Parts: sequence; C-alpha cells; structure tokens
Amino acid sequence: MFDFRPAPDCPKPEAYRQLVDAADALTSSEADVVANMANIAALLWDFLPDLNWAGFYRMVDGELVLGPFVGRPACIRIPLGSGVCGAAAQNGETQLVEDVHAFPGHIACDAITNSELVVPVMRGGEVIAVIDLDSPSKARFDQDDRAGIERLAEILANRI
Repeated sequence: MFDFRPAPDCPKPEAYRQLVDAADALTSSEADVVANMANIAALLWDFLPDLNWAGFYRMVDGELVLGPFVGRPACIRIPLGSGVCGAAAQNGETQLVEDVHAFPGHIACDAITNSELVVPVMRGGEVIAVIDLDSPSKARFDQDDRAGIERLAEILANRI
C-alpha cells in the first residue's frame, strides 16, 4: 500500500519535492504509459487540495486526446490552440490561468472550474502530452505550483 500524502502543514515547495519523489518511485520501473499516467493523476489528486480535475491529455495525430484523469467527465478531444490545454500544447509553454472565464477561447468542460494550470510534457522538443489541473477556486495556482508541476513533467517525459 502506498501513502505518499504530505503532512497538512507541509510548505508547498517541500510538498512538490515529495510529490516528484513519489512520482519517480511510482514510474521509474514501469514501462506502461497508461499505468504511469493513471498513477500520477491519482497522486496529483491525493497531494493537491482544492482540485476538481487532475490528469492528462495526450498528443495524438496533431490534437489532444483525453488520457487518464481523476475528476468529472471531460472533453475528449481538444484542437491545438483551443482553450488552455490547446494553447499549452500549441506553444509548448505552461499556462497558469487565474480566471478561466477571462481566457480567450476557454473550453468549459466543467462549469465549476475557475482556474487552471496546464504544463506541457516535452520529449525531443515536441509536446507529447499536457498535465492539466483544474480548480473551482479563482487564482488557486501560483508559481510554486507551476515550478512543481514543471519538474514533474520533466520526470515524466520519458515515462509516458
């Protein structure tokens, strides 16, 4: 049985260090990409408070396709450049959005989402997936979250 949750009073940078260590432990010896994405989605859900969605979109034939996640049902396909996920995939840059309703072209898969953090997973200079975190709270994500999930994406680049 795995129990990777940080202590409730753990400072955010330390919690992300622990999350990355747990992700490394869970994925380092597993070659199945679906299993790895599924475990990481569950790990994100377990580690990070105030989320309503945590998971992956995979790059398939030039568009994002839903991957393993935890949360309510989601959009299945997202064209590059559409919404927060599509923007991250198209330009290969993290999108930290304090208010998704102010984001041009936002795709409302879940009406309760108010903020979002999307980090591209890159391999060989190409986006292979994005890690998507949604929250019902506005401005839920900050630079600590960005840095932590970007580090996670680096670890996962050759494991998903």
